Amino acid sequence: MMDLKKRILEARSYVRSRTSLKPDVAIILGTGLGGLAKQITRAVRIPYSEIPHFPVSTVLGHSGQLVLGRLSGKKVVAMDGRSHYYEGYSMQQVTFPLRVMKYLGAKTLIVSNAVGGMNPFYRRGDIVLIADHINLMGDNPLIGPNDDTIGTRFPDMSEPYSRKLLDLAERTAIDLKIKVHRGVFVAVAGPNLETRAEYRFLRGIGADTVGMSTVPEVIVARHMNMQVLGLSVVTDMCLPDALEPADHIEIMKAAQKAEPNLTKLVKEVLRRL
Repeated sequence: MMDLKKRILEARSYVRSRTSLKPDVAIILGTGLGGLAKQITRAVRIPYSEIPHFPVSTVLGHSGQLVLGRLSGKKVVAMDGRSHYYEGYSMQQVTFPLRVMKYLGAKTLIVSNAVGGMNPFYRRGDIVLIADHINLMGDNPLIGPNDDTIGTRFPDMSEPYSRKLLDLAERTAIDLKIKVHRGVFVAVAGPNLETRAEYRFLRGIGADTVGMSTVPEVIVARHMNMQVLGLSVVTDMCLPDALEPADHIEIMKAAQKAEPNLTKLVKEVLRRL
C-alpha cells in the first residue's frame, strides 16, 4: 500500500489546485443533514470521485462532495455526505477524508449524524450533544503501522469530545431556545438495525443513542490532536418494549425535519468560536 502521508499529500495537492482557501474548521454532515453545505458561501464543490484516494459514498442521502468556503465568518471545509464501514470500506478509507481536511488546515472538527434514540427521555427530532462514545464496531482506524509525524501511537481518549466546545454548544442552544441533551453515543458496524435484545444491551452498558458512523472519525481526529464537537439528530426511537419497524426513507425524513435547528445551532457555534 502507498504510504499514508503520501496519499494525504496527493489528495491535499489536488484540492489546493481547485482553491487556495485554508480552512480552520472541518465539518462532517451525516444522513439527511446536508442542507448546511448549501449555506457555505464562496463555495468550491469537489466531487469525492475526483479527489485522489477518496472513498465515494453509496448511501442515499449522502451527496458525496467536499465543499470549501465560508460559513458564519469562518473558513470551513465540509464533507457533504460520508462513507461508512458497512459499505465495504476499511476504517482507514472511511477516515481518510478527515486526514486530508486536517492537512488542509482544519484544527477543529464538527461532526453530525442521525441516530436511534434509546434514552426514554428523548424524542424523535431531538438534538443530542455527544459527551462520550462507546466503540462496538469491531475495528479501529489506527490499527496498523503508525506514522508519528501524523499522530501518536497511543492517543489519549479521556476527552474525545471537547468539554469547552460542549459547553459552548449548550450555551448557544439555550440562547437560541433550541432543546438539546447531552448523551453517550454507541457505534455499531451495521448496516442492519438492532434487535430488541441488542437495544436492551446497548442501553444497559450506558448508551443513549446508537448509530453506524462518527466514532472512527473522532478517533482519527484525536489521533491528529483536533478538537471535536459531535451532534446527533434522533431520527427514530429504539425502545425495546415499544419498538416499531424503521426504514431509511423515514429516517432521512426525520433528519431533514430537524435539520433547520441543527443548522442554526452549528452556524451560531461557528460564529462564537
